[in-house]
Amino acid sequence: MTNHVQGKSIVITGAGGGFGRLVSEKTAARGARVTCADIDLAAAEAVAAGIRAAGGKAQALRADVASIAEMRALARAAVEAFGAIDVMINNAGIMPLAFYADHAAALEAWHRCIDVNIKGVLNGMVAVYDQMIAQGRGHVVNISSIYGNFPVTGAAVYGASKAAVNFLSESLRVEARGKIKVTIVKPTGVPATGLAGTVVNQAAAVGILGQNMPEFMEVLGQMAEGRADATRLDPERIDYVSLAPEHIADAIVHAIDQPWGVSIGDVTIRAAGDHFIL
Repeated sequence: MTNHVQGKSIVITGAGGGFGRLVSEKTAARGARVTCADIDLAAAEAVAAGIRAAGGKAQALRADVASIAEMRALARAAVEAFGAIDVMINNAGIMPLAFYADHAAALEAWHRCIDVNIKGVLNGMVAVYDQMIAQGRGHVVNISSIYGNFPVTGAAVYGASKAAVNFLSESLRVEARGKIKVTIVKPTGVPATGLAGTVVNQAAAVGILGQNMPEFMEVLGQMAEGRADATRLDPERIDYVSLAPEHIADAIVHAIDQPWGVSIGDVTIRAAGDHFIL
């Protein structure tokens, strides 16, 4: 099989954990040269060190995506180390679900959400734009969410941030056609990533769960207690209920593993039996 990942210089934000860590490891195993960026430098370095120990090529840098100066420095470091930036994966994000009535507790987290999920993605795109245009080719992968598809209760700010990611992405695709290809990845809920730890009010998930919320909360409780039906956690079954992060990472790698002239534009990944209604 042809390996279109081999040799590519890939920059990944939020690489210290979750999808970012998995994509870093999977692309490096395919021969990519990876720049792992995270606001937690120790976490990013641990991922990069693991890649190097396995024979791959990786470096780690601290970067707060909300800072354009730090993102430009990240881009420069990738070019200095690997000679190019072939793929930019804007993965860093937070998910402060909350109702408007929760504003006293949620406002600071909402502001940070805007900084990370909107400004951070924009900064990542801007930081690599000139380099990719000068190269004559590049690929931006932005991690969005099904929450960006439609406004629902409990996700006003988070959903708006992901809708903004969609708009930013499509606008870049239109403006940079023939030089930069753009992929939007929209996961459904993936409890195992740790993103749920940024939720302000767990009840605010009702907007994306609707009538399925009681069953979903029961399944989450069963998983936490180790008593979930093992068959429903088997991805080979049609009623697979809780998507593992590896499946999202594989979809991202698949989007990268294409000839330069082929662009996978918009991907939604679900467990076939998941509870999410968007």
